[in-house]
Amino acid sequence: MLASLSTSSPSFTQNTVHQHRSLSLAFLLCCLVGSARAASPNIIIFFADDLGYGDVGYQGGDLPTPHIDSIAHNGVQFTDGYVTCPVCAPSRAGLLTGRYQQRFGFADNPGPYQRKGATYVGIPPSQPILSDRLGALGYTTRIFGKTHDGIAEEQMAFTRWDEFFGFNNG
Repeated sequence: MLASLSTSSPSFTQNTVHQHRSLSLAFLLCCLVGSARAASPNIIIFFADDLGYGDVGYQGGDLPTPHIDSIAHNGVQFTDGYVTCPVCAPSRAGLLTGRYQQRFGFADNPGPYQRKGATYVGIPPSQPILSDRLGALGYTTRIFGKTHDGIAEEQMAFTRWDEFFGFNNG
């Protein structure tokens, strides 16, 4: 049977050409599918001062929060996150930087009630924050609400987002 096939036979040549075209097309499609970039997910972080675990509707809270409930049911929930400071501004700095805020000296809220001896109040301008990291990945970044994260303009993280609507005090 092998002897009956020769490279000069028309059926062998047509089959070979057809197979090569099919394999080439399959390879090209695999390359195109492999290079198609998946859409980046939307990232929404709710960071609220003094919000208890059971305060929102989807956690059994008394107040209806249907929009937050919908986001919680249709998205990803991180249920075991804890703040690294008992006051708001340093906690927010920890979230925005991904670091313990005490490591860059931000251990107390800015303002008249600041403990004596607090060495630095604010996120250092050299410290990358979430908006810097996401912006480098092509995201448009927005922050809404209270930032309260520094006493000098260069320390205020709201200047490092594409869009800001809110206030920078406690």
